[in-house]
Amino acid sequence: MRTPQVEADPTLPAEITIYEVGARDGLQNEKAVVPADVKAEFVRRLAAAGLGTIETTSFVNPQWVPQLADAGEVLDLLGDEGLGPRRPVLVPNERGLDRALEAGVGAVAIFGSATETFARKNLNRTVDESIEMFRPVVERSREAGLWVRGYVSMCFGDPWEGPVPVPQVVDVCARLMDLGCDQLSLGDTIGVATSGHVSRLLDALQDRGIGVDQTAVHFHDTYGQALSNTLVALRHGITVVDSSAGGLGGCPYAESATGNLATEDLVWAMEGAGIRTGVDLESLLATSAWMAQQLGRPSPSAVVRALIPAAG
Repeated sequence: MRTPQVEADPTLPAEITIYEVGARDGLQNEKAVVPADVKAEFVRRLAAAGLGTIETTSFVNPQWVPQLADAGEVLDLLGDEGLGPRRPVLVPNERGLDRALEAGVGAVAIFGSATETFARKNLNRTVDESIEMFRPVVERSREAGLWVRGYVSMCFGDPWEGPVPVPQVVDVCARLMDLGCDQLSLGDTIGVATSGHVSRLLDALQDRGIGVDQTAVHFHDTYGQALSNTLVALRHGITVVDSSAGGLGGCPYAESATGNLATEDLVWAMEGAGIRTGVDLESLLATSAWMAQQLGRPSPSAVVRALIPAAG
C-alpha cells in the first residue's frame, strides 16, 4: 500500500489524539437505518485500527434521530468495549443521561449552539434555556465520575443567521465550560470556516481563559477546507481533532452540513508530517471500505478513493 513520504513539520505537535465520531455523527444522518450489529462491528473495527477515543452513539429521543434509536442495543452488543472514559456517548438532557448511566457509560457529551436559530431547531430551546438544561446534566455526570465534553455547533457560520460574531461564539463556549465540562469541541457544522477565522477564534478563546489543552476542533468538509483548517488549529497548539472514518457525516437539522473531516485524510496528512496518531492506516482503510459496502454508496474520503478505488 502506498504511504506518504515523511517530512517532519516542526510547526506541528509531535502527537495528536483523534476523536473518532464516525459511529455517531457519521451515521446519524443516514436515511436507511444501519442495523445495531453493524454499528457495533464498526466500533470494534475502528478500535482495532488503533482509534483510542470513539464516540459510540447518542441517547437522543428516537423521534429526533431515528438512526440512533438503538443506542442501548449497540452498547449491549459492545459490552465492555463500549464503556469507559474513551467511549463517550452524546446526551441531550437529563433523560438521555439517565439512559446513559443505566448503560454504565464512562463519558458523555452535550451539544450546544452558538446561534439562537440552531438552538431552537436542534434543541427546541433558546441558547440560555439550553445551557440551563445542560447544567444538571453536567453536575450529575461529574458526581458520577464521568468525563464530560461540550460541543458548540455553528461556531463559524449558520445557514439561517449567516456569519457568527467571534465574541458571541466565545461567550457560549465560556458558559458551557463554566458548567464543568472537561473538554470543548468547536463545531464548524456547515463547513464554512477558513484559516484566518480559525486563528481568530482560537486566539479569542485563549484570551477568555479557555486554553488549547481544553479544546478540540470539529470541521466539516463542505468546501474542502477541513484539513487545512485542522492544520491551522494544530499550529495553534490544538492536539485533539474530531474526524469520521470514511468522511461520513452530516446534521439532520442543517441540510447544508456535509461529511466530517475523513479520518483517513487526517491520518495520511499526519503521517506525512511525522505526527503520531496511533492509527494503522491500512486497517482503517479496510474498515471504511467495509462500511461503504454496508451503506451501499461510495466513501467521501479522498484517501479511501485513492488507495481503495472500489470503495470510491
